[in-house]
Amino acid sequence: MDLILLCVFLPLVTVAWGQYGDYHYGGYDYRENDEWVNVYRQGFNFQCPHGQVIVAIRSVFNKKEGSDRLWNYACMPAAQSLGEPTECWWEEINRAGTEWYQTCSNNGLVAGFQSQYFPSVLDREWQFYCCRYSRRCPYSCWLTTEYPGHYGEEMDMMMYTYDHYIRGATTTFSAVDR
Repeated sequence: MDLILLCVFLPLVTVAWGQYGDYHYGGYDYRENDEWVNVYRQGFNFQCPHGQVIVAIRSVFNKKEGSDRLWNYACMPAAQSLGEPTECWWEEINRAGTEWYQTCSNNGLVAGFQSQYFPSVLDREWQFYCCRYSRRCPYSCWLTTEYPGHYGEEMDMMMYTYDHYIRGATTTFSAVDR
């Protein structure tokens, strides 16, 4: 009798656990103790583990350090409803000292960044690491303008719901403010 109950309830628990994973984000796991992925005026490469995407970005600015920023990222597994990642790639480089706007091509989601600092223009070039999933990501994209509102502000952006993803970014560049 106990074996029959186990056989009946085990599949139900498995299905419930799988659905639970689609709606719950635990805490954001930034690198421990606010370790930054870079030091001022240095390049970096950050990629989420396979099957995960960027869900939080933290950054602080320092004018004395070449008008540069420290960066920290958090990753979480993509929703199970998206399926498995089918391909990942590096997008084109966004050059330093210019304004740019870029989203991941081919319906990709941002799963990493690499960046290099250029002291001649006191700016960074960026490249996005994007991943496409086996099921099309249902999205209605919009550009948030609140992070940061001014070039020197700190930034702490988190995706608060599981069905929101980072697909790209934009920047401004001022030869006066650098």
